[in-house]
Amino acid sequence: MNSLPAYSGARISGCWTLRSDGSGGEGSLDRLLPSVSTGLSPRKRTTSQCKSEPPLLRTSKRTIYTAGRPPWYNEHGTQSKEAFVIGLCGGSASGKTTVARKIIEALDVPWVVLLSMDSFYKVLSQDQQILAASNDYNFDHPDAFDFDLLTHTLRKLKQGKSVKIPVYDFTTHGRQKEWKTVYGASVIIFEGIMAFADKELLQLLDMKIFVDTDSDIRLVRRLRRDITERGRDIEGVIKQYNKFVKPAFEQYIEPTMRLADIVVPRGGGNMVAIDLIVQHVHSQLEERKLRWDMAALASAHQAQPLPQTLSVLESTPQVRGMHTIIRNKETSRDEFIFYSKRLMRLLIERALSFLPSQVHIVQTPQGEDYEGRTFHGKRITGVSILRAGETMEPALRAVCKDVRIGKILIQTNQDTGEPELHYLRLPKDISEDHVILMDCTVSTGAAAMMAVRVLLDHDVQEDKILLVSLLMAEMGVHSVAYAFPQVKIITTAVDKKVNDLFHIIPGIGNFGDRYFGTDAPPDWSDEEMDEPSY
Repeated sequence: MNSLPAYSGARISGCWTLRSDGSGGEGSLDRLLPSVSTGLSPRKRTTSQCKSEPPLLRTSKRTIYTAGRPPWYNEHGTQSKEAFVIGLCGGSASGKTTVARKIIEALDVPWVVLLSMDSFYKVLSQDQQILAASNDYNFDHPDAFDFDLLTHTLRKLKQGKSVKIPVYDFTTHGRQKEWKTVYGASVIIFEGIMAFADKELLQLLDMKIFVDTDSDIRLVRRLRRDITERGRDIEGVIKQYNKFVKPAFEQYIEPTMRLADIVVPRGGGNMVAIDLIVQHVHSQLEERKLRWDMAALASAHQAQPLPQTLSVLESTPQVRGMHTIIRNKETSRDEFIFYSKRLMRLLIERALSFLPSQVHIVQTPQGEDYEGRTFHGKRITGVSILRAGETMEPALRAVCKDVRIGKILIQTNQDTGEPELHYLRLPKDISEDHVILMDCTVSTGAAAMMAVRVLLDHDVQEDKILLVSLLMAEMGVHSVAYAFPQVKIITTAVDKKVNDLFHIIPGIGNFGDRYFGTDAPPDWSDEEMDEPSY
């Protein structure tokens, strides 16, 4: 992390404290802080919380991200910037979650993930379950947390990967069967009472914030919460606080304040400190921002031979004739749809021939053996790049029985010219599948590259991805093949040129508008997708 302004730990107007001198750094910690023998009563929350907070547009059928995620990878297809991780530590009822949510609101950037340490409590054994039932299990001890899983999860999320977060049930003291999938963080806010108690975790934090709230205020908050929300009496709450919560804070939590870059007194009410934090995060995001140079990308592959991973459908008179019809600007919408569907069916059949197969012997009705082939893999999944790629789904369903379908919405930012990820819905366990990625036209390859990167971030193997498109420009072919050399590319035709607006020349026009009967804007792009209609 770039150093924060050096205020030598001084309190400015009693509002916030900065620590940029590195005193009490990570090297002074063991893997975990020393253990204690006191026990803590179990928490009463029903489930743990881990929420993603990007701008959303919710409808009755789906959720759409209204602010897109810009590229988080370079022209090589590899991650060019890690997510910015903010660690929030503080005592119980100090206002950590309130501070986190106010930071999210003030940041006003998409793709922010709030990760709670409560999700990573260990699953209790039978003996520990008995202790928990009698309020004798210490939930505020470092040993209560699964730091190995937590560190692994936060590291993957910081690297831009998809992760699965356990959902902890505080009534059963175990993890629910269904885990929550989290993906696409530009900023991660990680909060918990032991957020600074592990050396490996500290190394993942770009900014460390300690929420310092007066102990009397924290006690009052616990009294209000436990009496009104959990049905407990005042004497029991005070007894628990004095016996378990206060000693745990003094032994494990308060000493880690010296590791913080920023100490925030008064919690969520301290807007001066929150504004300072937000300003620093914005400056960090600006420094990490990736700017795409499409012109440089286009010139980099000029005069290069087409890659061996490309397969173009044989240009038979039938294929050539169908292209003649769909490329003709005078073709009616009905004719355009009819012949596009014919080409899509041929294209999908061609793509399926590249899937792995193995010998399979069956017996014919005549009692004779026939040596055939069968698919050698777990599943086939189709993923369409909305909106135009969605038109290829019927062709895939027609030849692949019970195929699973995922959807990705990528749009071009008209101000920056960058592709942006807006919507994502992928089937569960897609990492084990062979994936057919569908888009009708690929000009620069920017949208296709982003879609492939999304699949890789969900642990799909690169050599199990097949990109299929009705029409591609050479620039798009080279861009995808250069970034992802193991992805198989299948198309019905490749056009040589892309104009200054990155339209394929001679091209096919805006496929989505011609297919759906909508009007393209004056500055339309071959890879521009509108909101899906499904």
